Amino acid sequence: MYKILKREYLTTSTHLFEIEAPKVAARAQAGQFIILRHGEGGERIPLTLADWDKSRGSVKVVFMEIGLTTSKLALLQVGDYITDFVGPLGLPTHVEKFGTVVCAAGGFAVATIMPVVRALKQAGNRVISIIGVRSKELLFWEREVGAHSDELIVTTDDGSYGRRGLVTEPLRDLLAAEDARIDHVIAIGPTIMMKYCCLTTKPFGVKTIVSLNPIMVDGTGMCGCCRVSVDGITRFACVDGPDFDGHAVDWDELMSRQKTYLEEEKNVLKRWQCQRTGRREWDAAHG
Repeated sequence: MYKILKREYLTTSTHLFEIEAPKVAARAQAGQFIILRHGEGGERIPLTLADWDKSRGSVKVVFMEIGLTTSKLALLQVGDYITDFVGPLGLPTHVEKFGTVVCAAGGFAVATIMPVVRALKQAGNRVISIIGVRSKELLFWEREVGAHSDELIVTTDDGSYGRRGLVTEPLRDLLAAEDARIDHVIAIGPTIMMKYCCLTTKPFGVKTIVSLNPIMVDGTGMCGCCRVSVDGITRFACVDGPDFDGHAVDWDELMSRQKTYLEEEKNVLKRWQCQRTGRREWDAAHG
């Protein structure tokens, strides 16, 4: 059992847990992830390591309420326990002194890219970070990412904060600038966002690394659920990744596979929400 030491509401639907897990914290590196399970018979879900403290023996994970499991997790408080917490899993992000690196994050992937930005800066790179969210109220960790960046650009789809538009627009501007040389790009976020970041960088010939998020179950390469096609070869995101060369990923296949259980997930969440509403109404009626 793994104790929740701290919880924080980053936005109305995005939550941070600091979990007591000294063995995970001791080995954690930027780009790796864990798989957790809450409750006997609960679903196993992967979450990228957002931060860790080796001396405290804890790691931080960030998740957004989307489906049944994340909705249940959002009900937990400090002092509650996670049943299983396995990791660190996956290969860490390759970090070296590339030169000038652009790190683009979409949505709650800001938490995923933050330790990568920090590691790249510590390696001596000039780091330009781009954070993109739908609107201002969904923005978090602007200051944290900015503290490890030489330049920070924030975009919002609706123009409520920062630059109006998508992360691909300032990315294209940086690549096309006459006085700038971009040596490396890392893009993490929704699949469609990563795909279009790669389409943006490809004409410029700049290596672009993405962190893939396919359906995943065991996290050890045994179940095969997380298979992705990279350069025409089947890879497993949990053991061969999650980082891959974005220009070699079969994005259409990945997006198709991600939709496999969409309807079932919606139905399960809806049933649980109806059951919770019914219980609350019964409790209110019977004191």
